[in-house]
Amino acid sequence: MFYQFFKNILLLLLLTTSSLLVIPGFCHCQIPCGIYGDKHVFEEIKMDIETVEKSMKEIKKFSKDPEKNANQLVRWIVNKENHANNIMKTISEYFLAQRIKIPKDETNEKEMQTYSDKLQLLHAMIIAAMQSKQTTDLTKPATLKT
Repeated sequence: MFYQFFKNILLLLLLTTSSLLVIPGFCHCQIPCGIYGDKHVFEEIKMDIETVEKSMKEIKKFSKDPEKNANQLVRWIVNKENHANNIMKTISEYFLAQRIKIPKDETNEKEMQTYSDKLQLLHAMIIAAMQSKQTTDLTKPATLKT
């Protein structure tokens, strides 16, 4: 019994580690081609948030009997991690790297405040996505919706 539990934990670690080696497909690059717009990116993030929430619910369900449901539990944990990572990657590589621009006139207080507000919002989203990886507390991904 202990051996099976230890084996399942080892499998979880192996799957989690191996999932980090897979390079996920991403529908846009860092070339400002204009093919993909913000609407499409917002839809991707929304889908990732919903998937993180669904994963958390499934993890809670399968955690009630971890020995019986070890494989499903591992799959949902990895799924949650991947989609939370997608959110962080999209925010970093699309919004921070491409969409949010430093104001040309840094003495313009209104423009600088808007810029600062956008950075704070994106940082809060990255934190919420990271916290979603660490828990099954549904309030974490819910903050991404607001």
